[in-house]
Amino acid sequence: MKKIIAGLLFLYAGAVQAQTAEDLNKIENYLNNIKTLEASFVQMASNGTTSEGKIYIEKPSKIRMEYAPPVSIRIIGNGDYIVFNDQELDQITNIDYEDIPATMILANNIKIDDKELKVTDFYKDSGLTSITLEYTKDKDVGPITLVFSNNPFELKQWKIIDPQSVEVTLSLYDTIQDKPLDENLFKFTKEKARSRRR
Repeated sequence: MKKIIAGLLFLYAGAVQAQTAEDLNKIENYLNNIKTLEASFVQMASNGTTSEGKIYIEKPSKIRMEYAPPVSIRIIGNGDYIVFNDQELDQITNIDYEDIPATMILANNIKIDDKELKVTDFYKDSGLTSITLEYTKDKDVGPITLVFSNNPFELKQWKIIDPQSVEVTLSLYDTIQDKPLDENLFKFTKEKARSRRR
């Protein structure tokens, strides 16, 4: 379950290299200045599963992920808790934000200063910047890798490893930032499962 939720990236093997204060400031400023985000996504896991859908983010702490058929899953976070809804099985589960590493990007004030988040891997070339962040206090929450395009500087992917050691990668495309979003997107209402594609 958590691998789908968190699968909120890019499988890029780069050598560890030193990040500069300018690099970290650029990443912090970009993430902290996002007001809303809407994008399509492709999610891949190292166990071979692939899915796609739409993601909506409104900061702070609001998120909606809708998976395209044949996956009948919705994930909706209203700022207090996250609802995982498997429509096919008619199951609803409430999950705490702190249990999911990808919800780090929903915060209004992200600071990479080794107090809450520390850098464990960093790569930068002419096309992209990749950074792996680890929570310094909560050892139960795994690291998250964020990948950005450099021109323009934009979040393209994130990657986590779930408790079952499955690597989950979520890639964003057709991203629209800071467009006003309907508040109803972040309100959970029970709906019937969508029909499967044949």
